[in-house]
Amino acid sequence: MIRPLAFVLASALVLALPAALSAQEHTPMDPRLVTPGKLTVGTGDPVYPPWMLNDDPAGGEGFENGLVYALAAEMGFAPEDVVWVRTTFDQAIAPGDKPYDFNIQQISVTEERAQVVTFSQVYFQPDKAVVALPGSPVEGAASMEALRGARWGAAIGTTDLAYLEGVMGIASPAVYNDQAGVFQAMQAGQIDATVVALPTALFVTAVQVPDAKIMALLPPDTADRGHGLLFEFGNPLVEWVDDALAAVIASGKVEELKATYLVADPDLPVITE
Repeated sequence: MIRPLAFVLASALVLALPAALSAQEHTPMDPRLVTPGKLTVGTGDPVYPPWMLNDDPAGGEGFENGLVYALAAEMGFAPEDVVWVRTTFDQAIAPGDKPYDFNIQQISVTEERAQVVTFSQVYFQPDKAVVALPGSPVEGAASMEALRGARWGAAIGTTDLAYLEGVMGIASPAVYNDQAGVFQAMQAGQIDATVVALPTALFVTAVQVPDAKIMALLPPDTADRGHGLLFEFGNPLVEWVDDALAAVIASGKVEELKATYLVADPDLPVITE
């Protein structure tokens, strides 16, 4: 009788284990997390204002890390249970295993990227901004036609480059390896202007290239759905995180963070056509 009883107990334990694990789903001990008990979040290296201040994701100051801590609280995590993992942008959007539950670093949701990674719903849709040095041909421009006469540049593989070509109709923009190269080219007089997301433009003109100015705002790119949290392809956590993100958005927290960190000059001209 001992062996049959042991077999029955073992069988019951095996049957109960999946139910116990399932009961922990959508809690901080969710077994599907990279580290149960922790919310592991990928971000850039370094990170920049206004997305995150002082190159310190854990500081909580900035639009995106402020959003993450609000999201973590909605999911039941204490602030000290949020773990940050630094990655490059290229590492984030590449296919394959990810060492985090999701990544946040102004990653635009596109159909091409969605073939190899999975996205949350969009949490922010930025306007585009024209950035140039004083005296540039784009200064004072009031139409897309006027903008097209300038020499443009953007970083390879970015939605900024796609915007120049697909939305503005710039035939042969100069292409650089990264955004730093774009602004070096601008300062060297090789290009007249670039286009970037408005929050990026705020940082660039305040810190990176303080001689540059935001010359105008442009409408969002309809092919760029906005910024989303990035997950390993097919990650089962997406539904839980999406529900929590929807609650954070509905609470008004995203609008509060935008008003705190992503405010532009209301007198900037807006060019739509």
